[in-house]
Amino acid sequence: MSALKRLPEADPLYAEPAPDRPFYATGMLLDAQDFVDEQTYHRSRLAKALAFGLGSGTLAGLRISYEAGDAKSPEEISVAPGMAVDRLGRMIEIPRPACLRLSRWFDGRMETDGDALWQASYDKPGQFLSLRASSELAAQIPSRALVADVYVRFIACEKGFTPSFAAGPFDALDAVSTSRLRDAYELLLLTRVGLDDSNHGLPSAMPDFTSIPDPADRQAALQDAVLNAWPAPSKNGLGLLPEQPPTIEDRTAVFLGRVLIPVNADNPPLRVAGTVLVDNWSRRFLPSLNLVSQWLAA
Repeated sequence: MSALKRLPEADPLYAEPAPDRPFYATGMLLDAQDFVDEQTYHRSRLAKALAFGLGSGTLAGLRISYEAGDAKSPEEISVAPGMAVDRLGRMIEIPRPACLRLSRWFDGRMETDGDALWQASYDKPGQFLSLRASSELAAQIPSRALVADVYVRFIACEKGFTPSFAAGPFDALDAVSTSRLRDAYELLLLTRVGLDDSNHGLPSAMPDFTSIPDPADRQAALQDAVLNAWPAPSKNGLGLLPEQPPTIEDRTAVFLGRVLIPVNADNPPLRVAGTVLVDNWSRRFLPSLNLVSQWLAA
């Protein structure tokens, strides 16, 4: 099973397709595009419902943790199984524990772009953590650290082949085509350059209606939020989110959390002793209705 090596925009959902359903009649000639259009209709309707009903973020699981490694196992940033929803409303599922080899990642960046590692290293990095992380992990925050963020993005993987007619300027009797596409994922670990006091590179805060004391004002704020929730069409595609670096290739990638990797002040920086800290709480959370009902009943 291999990931399709193509631009993210190759997915028909990027174009925000019109809700046109294929309409069939006896004797009608059909081709592959008709069946693609039917799938696209159902995918786009579900995706739009999820995008506006839930938003983009973590739906369940996907806790990030750091594994120091030893002689038998490598140093890793691991992500627990779970599910997220991206900006297009596509579900991204990690069905089993996944990992990023941290030492291999760091060494690779050192060889290819050591300057970016230096630019993403900060003194007093605790200012770039969520409030919960900066409080609970205060005693462990290093004096200097490389700031990197974990993302997950939707990809489609080829699975299975079936005999087919050769496509294009070919003449073959044994041609095959992909028979299935599996909705899969890719984990990304990206350095964060350009953070400062006014730009922490974290998701925007969710509206806090509970801070409005008057019930009538709360209702009015909720109504206005719903009326303003529909985005204006953009000719430039998906805009860059606050938690996404300008260099990110796929702007549908979902931010999962931040890691602080202790380094020194050299250029490029070198790893130093200390625990790699993980901030799981700066992401966008999408609590299920079941969890919300339990919270309201508490």
